[in-house]
Amino acid sequence: MRVGLICHHDAPLHRDGIARWIASWATLTGILVVQEPRRRLVRRVRREWRRGGAVGLLDVLAFRLYYRLVLGAADKRWREQQLDTLRQRYAPVPGTAPELTVSSPNAPEAREFLDAGAPDLVIALCKNILSEKVFSLPKLGTFVLHPGICPEYRNAHGCFWALVQRDLGNVGLTLLRIDRGIDTGPAFAYFRAPYDERVESHCVIQDRMLLHNLEAIRDCFQSIAAGQSQPSPNGGRTSAEWGQPRLTSYLRWKRAARRMTRAQPSTAES
Repeated sequence: MRVGLICHHDAPLHRDGIARWIASWATLTGILVVQEPRRRLVRRVRREWRRGGAVGLLDVLAFRLYYRLVLGAADKRWREQQLDTLRQRYAPVPGTAPELTVSSPNAPEAREFLDAGAPDLVIALCKNILSEKVFSLPKLGTFVLHPGICPEYRNAHGCFWALVQRDLGNVGLTLLRIDRGIDTGPAFAYFRAPYDERVESHCVIQDRMLLHNLEAIRDCFQSIAAGQSQPSPNGGRTSAEWGQPRLTSYLRWKRAARRMTRAQPSTAES
C-alpha cells in the first residue's frame, strides 16, 4: 500500500513518530508539512467571534493562556516521551520519502506533491479543511484520525467537549474518510483507550486515543485497501460541530472529574 501523510510543522509526534509508523507497514509516498501563516490564526479568531461573541472569544483566549502557562510544559514532556518510544519501536523514515513544507495543503504545489507520489490513500493529521481537489486525489480517499467520536463531536477538539459534557462513552477517535463537509464523511472505525481525566489534559487524552490503537488502526487501513471494510452506519445519531476549548468549560470538566473519580484508581497507561 502507498500512503501519504499531511501534518503540521510543529507536531513532531506526527511528523516523525507517526511517519515512522506508516513506513513500517506501507510505502510512505511523502510528508506534506503545513506551516500556516499568521493570517490563518486571525481567521480562526474571527470564526470564534462569530460563534461565541466577545465573551466566548475571551473565554477561548483565556484557556490558551492558561494552557501555555500551566499545562503546556508537562504535555510537551509527555509527547517527547511518546516520540522516544515510537523512535525505539519503528525505524527512521526512508530517505526515499520526500517532504515538502507549504503554507496551505490546498496550494497547487501541495496537490502536485501529493499526486506525484501516487498514494492509494492519504492520512491527514491537520486542522485544515481540505479542498475536494486534494482529498479526492488518492483512489481510496483521504482519511482523518479524528480526536473525538463522530458525528456527535465534530471539529478538532471532540475529546475535550465529550469530557466537558460528561459523555465519557464518546471520548475516543474516529477513522473517517474526508468528504465535502466538516468531519461528516463515512466513519470506518471507532477507537478508545484508558486515560486519567483527573490529571491529564485533553491534548494528552486525545493523543492516547491514537497511540494506544496504532496496530488496530493499521489493520483497519489494510482492510480498507483490501476492500473488506465498509463504513459504519450512523443514521439517527446527533451531529454537532464544536468550537475551541474554553477556560470555563475546562474548569467545569476538571471539577466534575475530581468529584466522580476521587475514590477511583487511575486507568491511564504510561
